[in-house]
Amino acid sequence: MIRILAFVAALLCVAPAIAQPLPANLDKANAIVIDTTKGRIVIKLRNDLAPQHAERIKLLAREGYYNNVPFHRVIEGFMAQTGDGKNFNGTGGSKYPNLPAEFSNVPYKRGIVGMARTSDPNSANSQFFIMFAEGSSLNGKYTVIGEVVAGMDVVDKIKRGEPVADPDKMVKVQVASDIK
Repeated sequence: MIRILAFVAALLCVAPAIAQPLPANLDKANAIVIDTTKGRIVIKLRNDLAPQHAERIKLLAREGYYNNVPFHRVIEGFMAQTGDGKNFNGTGGSKYPNLPAEFSNVPYKRGIVGMARTSDPNSANSQFFIMFAEGSSLNGKYTVIGEVVAGMDVVDKIKRGEPVADPDKMVKVQVASDIK
């Protein structure tokens, strides 16, 4: 009975987001849809700026790597980080090798999505972050992989913390073109 109630609660959290249409003129082959415990976020991937990173995000989404992964590091006025489908705490990466940096001159501002990495510029793997506000200190130092085109209000609702106690999660992540 408890499992059934938990399942119904999870559906209620995601169900309103599923009914939302995707933005018009969205290149669905280069966008991901993240259904979270707070609602839906749609990210336009910038394969023109970071083709290897965009392909990695799509690969991991298609493998289900991001499903039920928490937003483990969420700093007020800065960013929300997620994508550790291995350890769920920001210390893990995927089974694939790290990616070489694909830096651009796109500035880090509200809604920009970047790849997380260690101090090594060529260490991005699976984790990414969404900016709450401008972050010029990241410009040219972290790979921009996309931009939120719908759901920044959802990003704003993500529980804060470093680490986050009882974090919000990406319940399901899909490439937009795969959604039937």
